[in-house]
Amino acid sequence: MSKHKVPPAYGGQAVVEGVMFGGKHHYVTAIRRTDGSIDFFKLPRKHNPKLNIVKKIPFLRGIAAIIEASANGTKHLNFSSERYGLDPSEDETLEQEEKKSSGLSMYLSLAVIGVLSFLFSKFVFTLVPVFLAELTRPIFSSDTAQIAVESLFKLILLLGYIYFLSMTPLIKRVFQYHGAEHKVINCYEQNLPITVENVQNQSRLHYRCGSSFILFTIIVGMFVYLLVPTDPLWLRVIDRVALIPVVLGISFEVLQLTNKVRDIPGLKLLGYPGLWLQLLTTKEPKDEQVEVAIESFNELLRLEALSEQNQKPSHNVI
Repeated sequence: MSKHKVPPAYGGQAVVEGVMFGGKHHYVTAIRRTDGSIDFFKLPRKHNPKLNIVKKIPFLRGIAAIIEASANGTKHLNFSSERYGLDPSEDETLEQEEKKSSGLSMYLSLAVIGVLSFLFSKFVFTLVPVFLAELTRPIFSSDTAQIAVESLFKLILLLGYIYFLSMTPLIKRVFQYHGAEHKVINCYEQNLPITVENVQNQSRLHYRCGSSFILFTIIVGMFVYLLVPTDPLWLRVIDRVALIPVVLGISFEVLQLTNKVRDIPGLKLLGYPGLWLQLLTTKEPKDEQVEVAIESFNELLRLEALSEQNQKPSHNVI
């Protein structure tokens, strides 16, 4: 494969037995089937003019990006979870059932489920630490101490959740595909030919990962919460819920900043906490898993190139 200039930021996501990559015009998922073959799921990227405007506004663009990623990611997760353990000979039956349920309504339902799932998990990880911290108020009574304890509980809850998830065979393999996704992106951004050998030589960590974003919400939240009281409890709960968009928006900007300064000595340390968390959320992939990630990325590049070519104005003289 020929060398490339550093591309616009391509995003990715690990799915069950595969990897999804997203570009400017398309999303592509590749998964490994039970017979060893690689299957694809491709969707054009729909551009909402209003959403595109929001995505250009600092602190608001992060929320728009999260909603979009949650909605689209669920569609690809659904595809992979339905097919990874299904014999390819049964695909036709599954596709007929999907047609009966109306493709558009199904995709809309999945998008809504994805967004609601994210919001629910965010509420849980935001509010549970509040109540746990409140139990320690007789010992840690000041606002600053309460916020520190709350953030500590939030971190313990996050790390414990990820650790126990990673112990299950299915999630462990998803984390391996997560590592493969990062390795492919790192290989591409290094302008190296995307081969299994070159990809495997790359780091499984990446500054722009969503895992880093989750950790930054804890760090950013700790500082944002210093601006509001922790007592009484009902006001604390309301503040935490109301500040979720603020924390998400700032955390997204921090994530983008750490990615921009990752090659600057000293400043690159800003992204290290997120990279450390990725030691839990990614695992070293096997060659066959890297092959799936490469197939997904190459197919995305092919579709992106076709879209760019079709959008070029014609210079034919009439």
